[in-house]
Amino acid sequence: MAETLNLGLPLLAPSQAQKHVTVNEALARLDGLTQLVLVSSSQSAPPAAASEGAVYAVPSGATGDWSGHEGQLAIGSNGGWVFVTPQVGWRGFLAETGAHVVWDGAGWIENAVAVTPGRAHALIESVEFDHVIGAGTSSTTSFIIPQYAVVLAVTGRVKTAITGTLTSWELGVPGSTNRYGSGLSLVQGSWVIGMSGQPQTYYADTPLMLTAAGGEFAGGELRLAVHMFRATPPEL
Repeated sequence: MAETLNLGLPLLAPSQAQKHVTVNEALARLDGLTQLVLVSSSQSAPPAAASEGAVYAVPSGATGDWSGHEGQLAIGSNGGWVFVTPQVGWRGFLAETGAHVVWDGAGWIENAVAVTPGRAHALIESVEFDHVIGAGTSSTTSFIIPQYAVVLAVTGRVKTAITGTLTSWELGVPGSTNRYGSGLSLVQGSWVIGMSGQPQTYYADTPLMLTAAGGEFAGGELRLAVHMFRATPPEL
């Protein structure tokens, strides 16, 4: 059956019987590909039941009904799967990670704002995490700013009121404890927007650090987000 070039939509043939079957298949593909949302790009086995309209990016090593369709999109349709080959530059939203993705011809790249033919990527990312504050004068996050990241800002809110003998707190990194804020509030719901005064590149993996001012931490919880730029080199 003839198909359209970009979306692979089936075309009606002259004097074709049961035209509704072809039209319905085309509509099902359009419904899955328009405002593209990918359920997963890592799940290698198809779900037991194909949800109508659900779209999966089929990874390498796929099994079952997805075997042999690596790199394609699997769209749930009529209890089975319709497969479409993505084109370079297609964009979507990956629900399992909450990231925008672009197809670069070999994979779905998260948070890419620019992609070269050799698969060099420019990435803008916002990574959010919760941090429970332990007792003491400082508290270091388990989240690590990755090597070579350029941090544009660190933002956050107090999720659970910060307790202890301190009067305020600072947000920064080891060696620069107030880089992203000082004199910060202890009250639940209070916030911090710590902008980098100039592009701040980290040449080694680096955690964030909270430092108590005027006393010590006893407890509390923060929700933090690190906003950063990263770049990857081209492949050969």
